[in-house]
Amino acid sequence: MKDKVLEGFEKIYGKRDDVKAYFAPGRVNLIGEHTDYNGGHVFPCALTIGTYAACAKRDDRKLRFYSMNFDNAAVVEGSLDNLDPENNPGWTAYPKGVVWAFEKKGFKLDKGFDLVIYGNIPNGSGLSSSASLEVLTGYILRDLYGFDVTNQDLALIGQYSENNYNGCNCGIMDQFAVAMGKEDNAIFLDTADLSFDYAPISLKGCKIVIANTNKKHKLTDSQYNARRSACEEALAELQKVVDIKGLGDLSIEEFEAHKDAIKDDDRRIKAKHAVYENQRTIEAVKALKDGDIKKFGELMNQSHVSLRDDYDVTGVELDTLAEEAWKIPGVIGSRMTGGGFGGCTVSIVKDEAIDEFKEKVGKAYREKIGYDATFYIVEIGGGPTVL
Repeated sequence: MKDKVLEGFEKIYGKRDDVKAYFAPGRVNLIGEHTDYNGGHVFPCALTIGTYAACAKRDDRKLRFYSMNFDNAAVVEGSLDNLDPENNPGWTAYPKGVVWAFEKKGFKLDKGFDLVIYGNIPNGSGLSSSASLEVLTGYILRDLYGFDVTNQDLALIGQYSENNYNGCNCGIMDQFAVAMGKEDNAIFLDTADLSFDYAPISLKGCKIVIANTNKKHKLTDSQYNARRSACEEALAELQKVVDIKGLGDLSIEEFEAHKDAIKDDDRRIKAKHAVYENQRTIEAVKALKDGDIKKFGELMNQSHVSLRDDYDVTGVELDTLAEEAWKIPGVIGSRMTGGGFGGCTVSIVKDEAIDEFKEKVGKAYREKIGYDATFYIVEIGGGPTVL
């Protein structure tokens, strides 16, 4: 891939001796969905698929972007002097948003750059192509301009840009998983205070299989922000009767004792998911550390049911993939991953059952939905890097 982006750069911008190649991963969340903006725990891992780039500084303040993922694409030009969110639609709003966010944080770029990107994360899959591109851009800026920021800072800057430049009120999980990824480990992250530890993933005789619905979704246009608002309102009502900073502070027993403070049924059930999912995630990581992969899988399944019935973010496509997966004896656990409303499921599947899984789930999906799902066997990778 390094050669591919470097050749792409040369083809678009000409030969340069100072061009460098970079990579940032995508991520999948094993359990802990819609908990990250509620001060709860998440359990994502970085993947070996992600976003590649070739980049070099310019002598002026011009910014030039090119994506190798679009056929017959044109170079998109911009300027450090025109980073207004209103004037920057399209995919380049993600890297431009990171430049804008760096400048808001006091890191000024003296010169522009030429950038070529190529991603092998399926578009609209919910495997965090946007966070991958944001962290990748931040990593490039740190490397090319010598900014004194940590990988954790890159995650926070990426989240800040997506919240304030792109208008998606996402939590910290995606950017954190991309920036802090570690090979063969998932990240057990407490989003309330960003404390975390790495948990080795030992799936003896099993693989992580991603199933992509191939239903296009866009979080900013979806009901994602509405779910977040419901949780914020529920939190405000609960704070009148119990001393908490986020829904993630509550045990299940505490939630059940105080839930009547939430006056609206819909808000109450959304808050219930946030609390129960957080406790499921804590329990699931303990099970994994204890070597109880069966228990981990059961909690994955429970997570999907809660996301379907309480949080209402799955839809027929994701439900079909998960529910058909549960019928196969070699499937340890299966659930939707990401924001929902399309995207992917993540499943832990015994090696000997992978072909059956793809065949039977794929056939049932095609018959019910009318088009194919796509299956990927993925490996856990590290964070951003210079290639």
